[in-house]
Amino acid sequence: MNKEKKVIIVEDEVSLSKALQAALTEEDIKFITAYDGKAALDMINSQKPDVILLDIMLPKMDGFSLLEILKGQPETKDIPVIILSNLGQEEDIEKGKQLGAVDYVVKARIDLENFVAKVKKYLS
Repeated sequence: MNKEKKVIIVEDEVSLSKALQAALTEEDIKFITAYDGKAALDMINSQKPDVILLDIMLPKMDGFSLLEILKGQPETKDIPVIILSNLGQEEDIEKGKQLGAVDYVVKARIDLENFVAKVKKYLS
């Protein structure tokens, strides 16, 4: 009937990616992971996740570029994107939101429990 909800974690920092994976697993949220922007684009286009967790500083293609591509494609433009970044400057947050991110979380201030609650909100 309805397909299982799935999140993609686009994060090249392995320790943070693993922490996010553990937090999502605890909540029975299915996920896929990509460690660079180009791989993420391929995965998102082929697997159509329900929510995208997107780092900005990525190898091969940065998160802002990836976000621009996703929001420009009819088949991915409506997928909610939550940016997860070390870039905490006001202009970065503003740029992320202007490009279409539904939320922007600064890694230094991340609270995994609240973060997973946000993800669940966008999954529902």
